[in-house]
Amino acid sequence: MNVKQYFNPRIRQYIDKLSSALTSKVKQGLDYYWQLSPEKRYRLRLAAFAFGILVIGFTIGRITVVNRIIKIEQQEKQIAIDQSGAMSLNLPGVVLNPEIYRFEKSAIQTVPQEIKVPGRLVFNAEKGKLLSARVQGRVERIYAFEGAPVQVGAPVIELYSPEFNSAQQEFLLTYRTVKILAESNSLTNLLADAKITQEAAANRLRNLGFSDSDILNLEKTGRAHSNLLMRSPIHGVVVKRNVEPGAIISNGEPLVFLADPKALWFAGNIFEQDARHLERGQTMKIHLEAFPDREIVAKVNYIAATVDTQTRGLLIRADIDNADGSLKPDMYANAKLQIGTAQAIVVPQSAIVRDKDLRYAFVRTGPESYRRLVVKGYDLDGKRFAITEGIEPNLEVLIRGAVLLNERFTKQE
Repeated sequence: MNVKQYFNPRIRQYIDKLSSALTSKVKQGLDYYWQLSPEKRYRLRLAAFAFGILVIGFTIGRITVVNRIIKIEQQEKQIAIDQSGAMSLNLPGVVLNPEIYRFEKSAIQTVPQEIKVPGRLVFNAEKGKLLSARVQGRVERIYAFEGAPVQVGAPVIELYSPEFNSAQQEFLLTYRTVKILAESNSLTNLLADAKITQEAAANRLRNLGFSDSDILNLEKTGRAHSNLLMRSPIHGVVVKRNVEPGAIISNGEPLVFLADPKALWFAGNIFEQDARHLERGQTMKIHLEAFPDREIVAKVNYIAATVDTQTRGLLIRADIDNADGSLKPDMYANAKLQIGTAQAIVVPQSAIVRDKDLRYAFVRTGPESYRRLVVKGYDLDGKRFAITEGIEPNLEVLIRGAVLLNERFTKQE
């Protein structure tokens, strides 16, 4: 029985046309295929095979259902924070490696209470000398410039002064007068007056800078010196020079400042709010940037009477012995001034974790539980930290590995 008889004549006619067209297309395709070269027919078969494999795989993937059971383990946070900001953490089943984390029982100690004092080294002005002009004149020569060492009595500046020459002539005149009157026994009253005049002339020379040895030499030779030698009154160095050779100077004009390099001051500034803690005689530990491993212990010997209007700091000073000459003025220094003692728990710096303005320390509260506490205190010597608030005695404080444990807290937080 023919199947076409069950369809409508129009449909049968459409089916016939479609079948004829398909047959024609297939025939044309086969003819085109056999006209290709063997190499191209081989490539075409490979492409058809690959396409068939892809279709089969896609079909199998669509009809195949794969049920996978994935277990997700979620660890519950074991953390609590109280009103003070202290954080507690439980780590069940976690044992901290004792080679990395080290605990130590806290104990109260008496520690120095100190404040920081920034400052610098300066010459001791009490042992320095300023050479100033005692007579009007002209600078003929400068013997010692800045930094030059000078001994007591060594010439520093040579001046030419008509007033100085006049003073020498006045002294020689009185000296000769006394010598003549001393040979006559009948003029004793005049001799006494002449000696007074001679001593006054000698004092005038001393005021101008003449030494006693210079006066004796003047008496011996009887000849006036053309220039005045200004000599160093101390053993030190030339710190500052205010004149040049050939300069005309006036009476009282500052010429050279001399200082002793072995006598220095530490000049530091105290913040205004710490001024109430100051007393003369307090101990300071001074550290220099130039010698970081050196510590200088000194006593406060001066406290300024007023606060600096610009820095709002109070100046304090202490004597520094510089016998070996290694310290130089204007070196920056930082001091710690001991203002008393305090009770504190001392831990290594490795026990403290700093976060912005807060400091944390960790204690063990159980075999698998820990607590992070906010602490207050101050640095002792760069290696230790004095905790004055936040931790009680007889607690197990983490002194090594605090940064690593803090990371665990931060992750849970």
